[in-house]
Amino acid sequence: MKSKIIEGFSKLNKEQKINWLNQQYGGGSGDLKNILEQYWNHNADLQKLHDEFTENTISNFYLPYGIAPNFLINDEIYALPMAIEESSVVAAASKSAKFWLDKGGFKTKLLGNTKLGHIHFIYKGEGSKLLQWFNTHLKEELIKQSKDLTKNMQMRGGGIVNIELIDKSKEIENYYQIKGSFNTQDSMGANFINSCLEQFSKTFKTEFQKSNIFNEEEKNSLQIIMSILSNYTPDCMARAEVSCKIKDLKDDSGMPPEEFAWKFKQAVEIAEVEPYRAATHNKGIMNGVDSVVIATGNDFRAVEACAHTFASHKGKYTSLTHCDIKNDQFRFWLDLPISLGIVGGLTKLHPLVIASLQILNNPSAEKLMQIVAVAGLAQNFAAIRSLITTGIQKGHMKMHLTNIINQLGATEKEKKEILNIFKEKTISHHLVAAELERLRKEQ
Repeated sequence: MKSKIIEGFSKLNKEQKINWLNQQYGGGSGDLKNILEQYWNHNADLQKLHDEFTENTISNFYLPYGIAPNFLINDEIYALPMAIEESSVVAAASKSAKFWLDKGGFKTKLLGNTKLGHIHFIYKGEGSKLLQWFNTHLKEELIKQSKDLTKNMQMRGGGIVNIELIDKSKEIENYYQIKGSFNTQDSMGANFINSCLEQFSKTFKTEFQKSNIFNEEEKNSLQIIMSILSNYTPDCMARAEVSCKIKDLKDDSGMPPEEFAWKFKQAVEIAEVEPYRAATHNKGIMNGVDSVVIATGNDFRAVEACAHTFASHKGKYTSLTHCDIKNDQFRFWLDLPISLGIVGGLTKLHPLVIASLQILNNPSAEKLMQIVAVAGLAQNFAAIRSLITTGIQKGHMKMHLTNIINQLGATEKEKKEILNIFKEKTISHHLVAAELERLRKEQ
């Protein structure tokens, strides 16, 4: 066990890191080393760029990069770049795009673009006195003393939107927040928001200690715990929706449009009230969302955290999508809280991120939010459509069949025969393995 503990790992070069891993965890055979080195980029400059994205880099981890074409969004045709390893996601999105292409396509709008951050602090004095001082003095001072930080953002149309004092002392004794609202324009804004909050914190401490309103006991009671942005952005929201006459919901399964609409709405309502279903329902939405978020170099972990928090904001986990039927009109929509950027981070560094944004016609951050919402809605539509008609496994397992064949080490000839055999048959790993074994015995 002690031999696997290493000091100064970060100081080793890449080859030394790999050699150490190969000896300690790869059995020394060289197989692990070969795998790691195989995925280096042959372009030395590009590999150096990749190495510097994060720490202790030893190789690259690739995801399939696919395209879902024919998305009609606000009367403009898009092809969506999607980075994802899961079978059927790109195909399902493409199928949804095709379904809605002659029905007006997807309509989107921005519902808000405000992002949030907080100073979390403890104060043991009188809350009303703190609030009065905040409103008459501190708020203005916070804005004034952060002007150097906000100047460039203001020139781009962004900056500080509002600053509030929030009393949370009923939830944790003596706990308060200073809540900052920000518009960060085309950047995701994490560094900007955190820099502003840290400046707020310094100003707050200084001004509080200078004030003659608070006594020494109150001044000594102030403890700033932390200053940090929030990845929950309920006021930074994009809506994507589709709608058509019920009679136009013709499905290739042969299900009558009226039945299709009714079952579809029921499926969404189940996800609205049943958390067990909502979790899987929303996971499908995030298949579409995350794949475009990753392809455009954005933070999919922040996007996931925000979406699932919003799904729980009424006290119970529920569906992110909704469906309505009125006057023979079918409407299906997604309100997605999401914070994205097209500047900063990897957006000007990673070649495939640059390519993705180019494919999307170099959108603004606000337009990208709406495109990503469309990807989530399309994915959810495809999933529910399958569930209420043919079932999810038929299409999913067809896409998964190639993975099973590859896992079993089939030759190209065997692949063709297996694909033909399972054109109409139920697919499972066991059945595919049995058929492959039969073919090999016959040969």
